[in-house]
Amino acid sequence: MRGDVREKEWAMLMRAGNAGDAGSYRQLLRELTPVLRAAARRGLFRAGMAETDAEDVVQETLLAIHLKRQTWNEEAPIGPWLWAIARHKVIDALRRRGRRIDLPIDDFVEILEHGDTEPNLIVADVDRHLEGLPVGQRNVVRAIAIDGASIDEAAARLSMTKGAVRVALHRGLASLAVKFRRTDA
Repeated sequence: MRGDVREKEWAMLMRAGNAGDAGSYRQLLRELTPVLRAAARRGLFRAGMAETDAEDVVQETLLAIHLKRQTWNEEAPIGPWLWAIARHKVIDALRRRGRRIDLPIDDFVEILEHGDTEPNLIVADVDRHLEGLPVGQRNVVRAIAIDGASIDEAAARLSMTKGAVRVALHRGLASLAVKFRRTDA
């Protein structure tokens, strides 16, 4: 189907979907999915990213179309509206991804150091810095930042309210930040 004919059909389906025709709306989403998938793959490929993230971008785009479908001006062409949403979702994915480069660790196995001394030094260094905090803040920072507990889990474990845990975490991290700023200067 040619682009302008296809877009006119999509506009017709969107109008019907916005008027309450669920079947037309489902058909629109089915027709859009492969087109959005191809656009997401192209956008990610051009940015030097793996196409494996394309499916996430497609799902986010479809969700955004669904949530914003009432904002489409039914008198305007649907294509530019759709492509703007799709383009922004690709950009969002690129921003989340950042400038990371994926390299298989197997390529570096031979040059990576082997040994158990470094983790013990890190643990000792963390413990040394935490010792400077009041006991409550130390326990909260350790539970959340080191042990990986959630606010709820830390509150239950430490017999504190969630609000008290949040305050202690904030104050503890702020104290550590001040301490590190002083040592870096």
